Amino acid sequence: MSAVPEAALGVVGPRGWITDFVLLAAIWGSSFLFMRLGTVEFGPLPTAAIRVAIAAAFLFPLLWMRGLVPQLRRHWKMVFLIGVFNSAIPFTCFSFALLSITTGMSAILNATVPLFGALIAWAWLADRPTGSRLLGLAIGFAGVALLTWDQATFKLAASGLSPVWAVLACLLATLCYGLAASGTQRFLSGVPPLVTAAGSQIGATLGLALPALWFLPAHMPSLQAWLSLVAVGVLCTGIAYVLYFRLIEQAGPARALAVTFVLPVFAVFYGVLFLGERITAWMLLCGGIIVCGTALSTGWLKLKWFGRGRER
Repeated sequence: MSAVPEAALGVVGPRGWITDFVLLAAIWGSSFLFMRLGTVEFGPLPTAAIRVAIAAAFLFPLLWMRGLVPQLRRHWKMVFLIGVFNSAIPFTCFSFALLSITTGMSAILNATVPLFGALIAWAWLADRPTGSRLLGLAIGFAGVALLTWDQATFKLAASGLSPVWAVLACLLATLCYGLAASGTQRFLSGVPPLVTAAGSQIGATLGLALPALWFLPAHMPSLQAWLSLVAVGVLCTGIAYVLYFRLIEQAGPARALAVTFVLPVFAVFYGVLFLGERITAWMLLCGGIIVCGTALSTGWLKLKWFGRGRER
C-alpha cells in the first residue's frame, strides 16, 4: 500500500510526531476544499456518510492484515462511540457549514478545537489550566466572537442558509472534537492508532447510514464530486486519522488538537487557489487572535509572569 506513509502504521522516535503534525495539517487543510466540492451536490449528510464509509473501507483491510481485528473486538463499543463524536457529527456539521461560508472561514473556526479541548480536559481529566492558559481561553473565544460578529444574522445567504447556523455548526463540530480527544486519552490509551482510526470510521458509518439514505440527492452527482469524496475519504480521513490518533498517543490530546493552529494556513491557501475565495484582513487578524489564544490555552505559549508557580 504505497499510498500510506510507512510512519503512519508504525512507531516513530520521540521527535517523529512533529513530522506527522505538519503533514496532518496539510492533509486536513485540504479536507475543507474536498468537502465543499462534494456537499454542494451530495448534501451534508450523504457527504459525511460517504466520506467515513470510504475511509472505513480503506482502513479495515490494513487493520486485518496487521492482525489487529481482535483488539477492535475488545474495544469496539468505545471506539465506535469515539467515531460518532470525532467523525460523524463534525463531518456533517462542517459539510452543512460549507454551503454558506467559505472554506477559509470554516477552517479558522476549526482552530477553536484546542479551546474546547482545554476546557473539557480541565473538567473531565482534571487538567487544571494555569493563569496563562485561562487567559488564552479568553483571548481565543474573543477572537471567535470578533470573527463571527458580521455573520451574526439569521438572514439567508445566496445558498438559502443563514451564515449564523454555519458558524454554530462549526462550533458544535469543534466541541465534539474536544470531547473525542479527551475520551480517547481516558478510555483508549494504549490502543494502537490504526485500531482507533479504522474502528471510529466504522462506528461513524453505522451512525450515519440511515440518515444519509434518507437525504440522498435526487440526481447523480458529477465525477468531480465523487472524486472529491474519494480524496477526502482516503487521504483526509483514512490516512489522516492514523496520524491523528498516533499523535494523541505519543504527544497527548492538547498537542494533537493544536494541529488546528496550522491547518487554516493550508485551507485558506487551497481555497484561494482552487475556489477563488477572498481572504480579508479582518479574517487574518481574527485568525491570528484565535491562534494566539489557543497556543496559550494549550500551553504551547507560556506567560511565565502570569500565574507563575501554578504550572503542572
